[in-house]
Amino acid sequence: MQEKKDLILSLQQIQETALAALQKVNNPEELENWKNTFLSRSSEIMQIFKKIPHVEQEVRPRLGQNANIVKTELERQFEAAKERIQQAALANSIAREKLDVTLPGRRPERGKLHVATQTLQEIYRILAEMGFQVYRSREVESDEYNFELLNIPAHHPARDLWDTFYTKKEGVILRTHTSPGQMHAMREYAPDPVRIILPGMVYRYEQMDASHEIQFNQIELLAIGKNITFGNLRGTLEEFVKRMFGTGVETRLRPSYFPFTEPSAEMDMKCIACHGKGCTVCSGSGWLEILGCGMVHPVVLKNGGYDPEKFSGFAAGLGPERISMLRYGINDIRNFWANDIRFLNQF
Repeated sequence: MQEKKDLILSLQQIQETALAALQKVNNPEELENWKNTFLSRSSEIMQIFKKIPHVEQEVRPRLGQNANIVKTELERQFEAAKERIQQAALANSIAREKLDVTLPGRRPERGKLHVATQTLQEIYRILAEMGFQVYRSREVESDEYNFELLNIPAHHPARDLWDTFYTKKEGVILRTHTSPGQMHAMREYAPDPVRIILPGMVYRYEQMDASHEIQFNQIELLAIGKNITFGNLRGTLEEFVKRMFGTGVETRLRPSYFPFTEPSAEMDMKCIACHGKGCTVCSGSGWLEILGCGMVHPVVLKNGGYDPEKFSGFAAGLGPERISMLRYGINDIRNFWANDIRFLNQF
C-alpha cells in the first residue's frame, strides 16, 4: 500500500512539474524538448506504467486509472501549447508582412516599343501623310515572285546580290527583299493606280557583323500611275528625309543598278555626325547611304498587269534599322536583336 501511495505522489509531482515547465515553453524547439522529457518512452510517467504490473493486484486498477488521467492531461496540455505557439508564430508573421496602405506603391516597370518598331511607326506616319497606304505581303515567297517576275531570271548575275534561304520545297524561299510584294499588289490592283508601302521582315544568308544581319526589316515604296516621273520620285524621297531627319538635311542621288528599276539610283544624306567633313561614321566620304530607288522597270510593270506604254511608276526600298542607326548613332545592327535590356532601355 505504501508503494501505491508513493507512486500516486510521484504522479502528482510529475504533473505539477510538467505543467509548470510547459508554461515557460515559447517555441517549437522548446516544445519538442518538453515532449521528450515528459511524454517519451523514457519519461518518468512511462516508467510508472512499467511498474503497475508489479504492484498488488487490488491496487493496480486505481493506480493505472490515475496514471492514465495524468498522461491524458499532459497530452491535452501539450496540444494546447502547440496551438498557442503556432498562433503566436502566425501573428508574428502577419505583423512582419503587414502592408502599410498609407505608403506610396511601387510603380510597375512598363514595357515600351522596340526601337525598330518606333522607327517603323514613324515611317508609317510620315508616308501615310504623303498619301501612301500599307500593303502587307508574305515572308515565305516563291522563286517566281522573289526573282523571276522582278526581271531577275535564273541565269541573271544579279541573283548573286542576295544570299538566299531556300526551303526543302523546291521553288520556295524566304524572301530576300520586300519587292515581291510589289508584284502581288500590282496584280491585285491593276490597272488602277497604286501608292503603297510594303513593310516586313526579310532574310539573307549572310555572315553577321556590325552592318549585316540574317533578318531585318525593310520598307518598299511603290507608286504607279500615268505620267509619274523621276522628278516625282526625287521630290517624294526628299520630303520623306526632311520629315524623318529634319529640314536642314542635305541629300543627293547617285546612279546605281537594280534589275527591277530603270533608271536606278541610291540616295545619300550628308553625314549627321560630321556634317559632311568626313569621319569614321561615313568612312570619310561625308555622306551616308539611306535607300535605293528607281523607276519601275517596264518588264516589271508588264508582269504586274500594267501597260508600260501607258503607265509608269517609281519604287524605293529602305531599312528601318538603318534609319534608326543613323538617327541614334547606333554602330552595330546586331544590337537590335540581341535582347540586351541595357541597349533597349535607351530608346
